[in-house]
Amino acid sequence: MTIDEETATTPTSTATKLAHTFTGMVQSFKPLHNIGVHLSGMHGYADEPRRQVIADHYCSHLTEDFRQCLIYDRNDTTHARLIGVEYVISRPMFEQLPNDEKRYWHSHAYEVESGLLTMPRAPSAVEKREMQSLADTYGKTWHFWQVDRGDPLPYGEPKLMCSLLHDNMVDKRVLAERDRRDGIDTNKNRQYRVDLVVPPPHPLADQMIKGKL
Repeated sequence: MTIDEETATTPTSTATKLAHTFTGMVQSFKPLHNIGVHLSGMHGYADEPRRQVIADHYCSHLTEDFRQCLIYDRNDTTHARLIGVEYVISRPMFEQLPNDEKRYWHSHAYEVESGLLTMPRAPSAVEKREMQSLADTYGKTWHFWQVDRGDPLPYGEPKLMCSLLHDNMVDKRVLAERDRRDGIDTNKNRQYRVDLVVPPPHPLADQMIKGKL
């Protein structure tokens, strides 16, 4: 099914394409030019942790301690749908958050050490370095578009999302689809990362799903 069928609309017109070509030559898109990393992972819904979707992150660094990511439902087409955003911070920044705020943030430790979080098509050494830098970070993620239930547009309230915390939590069907799509072997990723330093997650992270698993 094409994006036009999914959203019950019409293909982009030639006039619109020409207008975009012109504006692309005269306008500045500096915030987008700062995007430098593509990460492929999976998110669960915080209120339904075992309901999971593939999430393609396109991230930029504002500082060494703070990333911001646009999240799409796919990475192989110009018609990818923007379904959410994620903010990623270091442990020192996480520790400075008010305790009431910490409950919205999830850890990345398991996703890194398990091989689940990847950088499609990046050299192994480059990916490994990035994974080490993400091992002790924390994310706050909202999805606006529930594509997994077939919504043709972003319906309803934003949904707080969570990361995956252990092997038994992972939806193997979704993971197999991601690995097939991107030509990834998550098990090989895991073996290649055995020497990474992955600290235990902060005890106040992942509160939104503790007790639900």
